[in-house]
Amino acid sequence: MAKTKTKTAYVCKECGAEHMKWQGQCATCSEWNSLGRVSIGPIAEAVGYRGTTTEVTRLAEVKAEESERLRTGFGELDRVLGGGLVPGSVVLIGGDPGAGKSTLLLQVCSQLALHHPVLFVSGEESLHQLALRARRLELPVDNLQVAAETRAESIASMIGENAPKVVVIDSIQVMQLDTVDGTPGSVTQVRECAAFFTRIAKQTGTVVILVGHVTKEGSLAGPKMLEHMIDCFMMLDSLPGSRFRTLRGQKNRFGAVNEIGVFAMTERGMKEVANPSAIFLQRGNIDSPGSVATVIWEGTRPLLVEIQALVDQIQTGYPKRVAVGLDQQRLAMHLAVLHRHCGIALADQDVFANVVGGVRISETGADLATLLAVLSSFRNRILPKDLIVFGEIGLTGEVRPVTNGQQRLSEAKKHGFRQAIVPYANRPKKVLDGMVVHGVKSLNSALDVIASI
Repeated sequence: MAKTKTKTAYVCKECGAEHMKWQGQCATCSEWNSLGRVSIGPIAEAVGYRGTTTEVTRLAEVKAEESERLRTGFGELDRVLGGGLVPGSVVLIGGDPGAGKSTLLLQVCSQLALHHPVLFVSGEESLHQLALRARRLELPVDNLQVAAETRAESIASMIGENAPKVVVIDSIQVMQLDTVDGTPGSVTQVRECAAFFTRIAKQTGTVVILVGHVTKEGSLAGPKMLEHMIDCFMMLDSLPGSRFRTLRGQKNRFGAVNEIGVFAMTERGMKEVANPSAIFLQRGNIDSPGSVATVIWEGTRPLLVEIQALVDQIQTGYPKRVAVGLDQQRLAMHLAVLHRHCGIALADQDVFANVVGGVRISETGADLATLLAVLSSFRNRILPKDLIVFGEIGLTGEVRPVTNGQQRLSEAKKHGFRQAIVPYANRPKKVLDGMVVHGVKSLNSALDVIASI
């Protein structure tokens, strides 16, 4: 058999762009002296698996069989994954330091190891540290295989020898390939190591779970291409001083995007939160203006949250528009709608809006609730605690319908809400016992309802 030749490429350490030959300046990002040499060798020999020659075939001849997913033992995690781990997939989980990524994955691996071969590779902690953590969490680790390694080639050999169904690599930023120039964590190393483990997963059918760090801005560290290589990308978010964690799916080839799972960090590790709405809707005993409850749609389920607003006389020459958990530009746009169509001007007021519990709202269903919270604070009027509000606001002042309106109302009713202001098109087809639903077509109509309750 002829020996496979090793190819050489030059990759920019700043942006990850490839070049056929070395040059002083990157042609993509214009950075100087940023190109590093990358030797691309045969990966099949590294994992002890030669594979088969790729052939062209008709799509109709390919067997479209659903693979049986591996259940992780955590219903919230399986929800974000779309039902469990798909064989041959690559999952990337990122988050701030201390959010609980390693703890959650160690718990998952210990449960999976009861029925399947699992390998946990730590590049940041020693085996002694892993053993201490497992003992503190009281995990069943008799069948769990562990290793402390940072060389990608050595990990590939372990996969070939032990044939695990699930491999966890903690973390991708400390891994390195001997054939790639650059220090661990550099753009080149992260990119090539991720591609290396992705090809191993596709060839062997092994589930590879990568742990990733985040930057100061909250985005995943490393090249943006890293998110395109993998099959599923999740972010584990945590608020300072809070024990609750939200796991949000930002990309998933085998399930819904923007699905959310909620956990609580305890002394025994990560625990699932079965009813997230009860956590994010813990309203105080003192009634105050500027508070409105709404129900948003996250992935495949409704979630009740509280939106708070504070309107105050400006202290400087320019009014502030601050939104936490909401789109700040969308808040400013809706304040303009409020002025144009309702005649309520807030040009001399500072406006602050916040989603309680650290939830980030990306959908438009919270528009109406946000504006009513602003008006409640501006007019110093307390809204009823059993009132739920949702709906999208258009630039012409109309209240537009949102998806899954019936399910949102059912979730609100289940948590004790007795009044609702919703878009006219989202009115329930049947009368809901114990709940009065006001359907509105415009923002002015919503203000009239508020004045009457």
